Amino acid sequence: MASNIFHRSENLLKLAERLRLYNPNNNNHPSFSSSNFFNIHSQNQSPTIQECNVNEVVKKEQELKPELGTDPINSSSSNSRRARAAVLVCLFEDQQGHLRVILTKRASTVSTYSGEVSLPGGKVEEGDANDTETALREAEEEIGLDRSLVDVVTVLESFTAKKGIIVIPVVGILCDRNAFNPLINTAEVAAIFDAPLEMFLKDENRREQKVEYMGDQYVLHFFDHETEKEKYIIWALTAGILIKAASVVYQRLPDFHERRPRFWNRSRQ
Repeated sequence: MASNIFHRSENLLKLAERLRLYNPNNNNHPSFSSSNFFNIHSQNQSPTIQECNVNEVVKKEQELKPELGTDPINSSSSNSRRARAAVLVCLFEDQQGHLRVILTKRASTVSTYSGEVSLPGGKVEEGDANDTETALREAEEEIGLDRSLVDVVTVLESFTAKKGIIVIPVVGILCDRNAFNPLINTAEVAAIFDAPLEMFLKDENRREQKVEYMGDQYVLHFFDHETEKEKYIIWALTAGILIKAASVVYQRLPDFHERRPRFWNRSRQ
């Protein structure tokens, strides 16, 4: 069977269609319901096969500029650009039709967050046209993910890391997992793996630690995930982004109280 952007299940089509309508400017949670995450506004509405519409997502990024703001520490245009990053929340279906997300373990030799689990991504570079371009470029550089395989469907709210860098989660759908042959950049990445997206809404395999920082009391969530080869811990900002992504995709709140750090929202204030 041909492997291209048009090869996807009806469920992925419906999901892509719904996520394209997601509006991060709406501070209310999406309409959570007990129906499964593939439901869209009308059951009678037939899915339309679309190519990845990057222009559509870029337009959404431009509409979000006031909401995303600038870096709270470095306010000049050049510095704020350096203090901005984008990550790719890349989703695909497994053989059972369940959604999974691609993750990496950072190399032990990198200067920041060495050995930790992260989403593919990195800082904005001078030639990047927008956050979507940054996320796709970094994923291609880190794990060899050809951007033509990824249908970018939406951009989530920004997160501000403790050090002040603004992180933009870009959500994309990998329509054919078999078409992706990972090519790991060992200078940056030690391993690539995937995990069920829904696990970030469940209390199973989750631990938490209460933390206080500059008078703000919040909770760090640790998700334990085991593959055939290794055990991984997904925590901190990466866990926070995936909790948000799973909440949007599955249209429901997590089974636990999240209690996020206030500084994550600094760029939205």
